[in-house]
Amino acid sequence: MSSVKIECIASEGYGIGESPVWDAKESALLYVDITGRKVCRWSSVTKQVQAISVDAPVSSVALRKSGDYVITLGTRFAALNWKEQLVTTIAHVDKDKSNNRFNDGKVDPAGRYFAGTMAEEIRPAVLERHQGSLYTLFTDLSVVKHFDQVDISNGLDWSLDHKTFFYIDSLSYSVDAFDYDLQTGKIGNRRSIYKLEKEESIPDGMCIDTEGKLWVACYDGGRVLRLDPETGKRLQTVKLPVDKTTSCCFGGKDYSEMYVTSASVGMDKEWLSRQPQAGGVFKITGLGVKGVPPHPFAG
Repeated sequence: MSSVKIECIASEGYGIGESPVWDAKESALLYVDITGRKVCRWSSVTKQVQAISVDAPVSSVALRKSGDYVITLGTRFAALNWKEQLVTTIAHVDKDKSNNRFNDGKVDPAGRYFAGTMAEEIRPAVLERHQGSLYTLFTDLSVVKHFDQVDISNGLDWSLDHKTFFYIDSLSYSVDAFDYDLQTGKIGNRRSIYKLEKEESIPDGMCIDTEGKLWVACYDGGRVLRLDPETGKRLQTVKLPVDKTTSCCFGGKDYSEMYVTSASVGMDKEWLSRQPQAGGVFKITGLGVKGVPPHPFAG
């Protein structure tokens, strides 16, 4: 696999870069900086980053069928009009938990927006536990809560046949699978398909490739793992030049490029001097697999 090439495409040093998603219409990569409260868009044409500042920690961004984007902002699902730089609240969750915020989110194959919450961190990966929940914003803009007692709601995706929902609660150090009903958006029968090893550290964001294999970014592990959800085996490890890798997605013209976000929050001067690209966004080519285009929110 010597053909794998890693390049830093945005070295802005984000606090917590997250939720990369490819926007084919703009030939651009969308992502957020949670602590920097910014939604960013890197153009593969101009190689420039545009950013919109928002009024709360913004933890995920997704495409919207009607154009523009949806985001998770604080404890709100919201719509983002890029041109007008305008944010409109759609729905509010966890109203009784003032210390909570959304974390990762993604749209399912039927156009519903899944996203989970967590307590605000005291330090990276240190927080009040069991405060989060997993939610779905349906296309009629109603919200359903699936379960609570979540530590850090994180990576999510769906199997190619849409019958399995994959999910990560980071501090469980496990990648889990649920039976998935595409008609109703209901999930059930939770089980662990992969437990992380010590040096792999904390599972964070994830995505799926066209062979049905999962890619999981490891926070503090400085790597992305390729896993077989059928056998529970690790197939490949791609190491990055930064420790705090947070999430990954496929993009580019034919979805053969992988984009990986990272964080710099909690790193001291000495650590940052060893890893000057911490908080950057990386492009990986030569993996020999392609990804699945993101689903747009249909509401």
